[in-house]
Amino acid sequence: MTTALITGATAGIGAAYANRLARDGRDLVLVARDTERLAASAAELTARHGVRVETLTADLATEAGIEAVEQRLRDGDRPVDLLINNAGFGHRGTYLDVPVQDELDMLKVHIEAVLRLTTAAVPGMRERGFGGVVNVASVAAFLPRGTYGATKAWVVNFTLGIARDLAGSGVRLQALCPGFTRTEFHQRAGMGTSSIPGWGWLTADRVVDDSLRDLARNRPLCVPSKRYRAAVTAARLLPPGGLGKISNTAGRDYRKP
Repeated sequence: MTTALITGATAGIGAAYANRLARDGRDLVLVARDTERLAASAAELTARHGVRVETLTADLATEAGIEAVEQRLRDGDRPVDLLINNAGFGHRGTYLDVPVQDELDMLKVHIEAVLRLTTAAVPGMRERGFGGVVNVASVAAFLPRGTYGATKAWVVNFTLGIARDLAGSGVRLQALCPGFTRTEFHQRAGMGTSSIPGWGWLTADRVVDDSLRDLARNRPLCVPSKRYRAAVTAARLLPPGGLGKISNTAGRDYRKP
């Protein structure tokens, strides 16, 4: 039986990955900051699907948190065959409204943690000739969206680059770029969502299903749904900033949620 490690595993897309992978019979390592919520998620998944679920409390905005997950990924006696780098967050304010430390925390979680955890996991996978890494980015990677969009653009380019470097090794890489998804993301950031049209929303289960389908097909870039694939194509073809204003307005509603 294979094992998947998921960061940001207790809510939203991370929880959807946990449920789907447990249903498929994979053992799990769930990583998040909230110990009680981790325990509740583990108990529910074990009871429902009969898989082994390990929990690891870690804040990936801290050195200690990243090191704890790195250590678990390097444990050759308990190999992880699928890494889902899902942990992340958004800011409600625009540039100069957000404290620099909050921006640095975002860089730590979205970039440094993704780099270090991927680097901790991949050597063992390559040695075994089997494994996968999904780095959760966003369609914001293709639009000017401040630090958030910049970090997600890094995730996409990093993932596509190492996918090419590891071609033929048996290790599959994917940058997942969902659009607006019904999770706790906006609520936690204090963002309203009234400006996002109903047709713009995806479900976390849909995002995960598309991701795992494309990972099985060894597709290194996954943009769930035709409407968001069309948006990404348009963003690549239009002059820089062509869709940025729309994205900023819809994605960061500063009114009280």
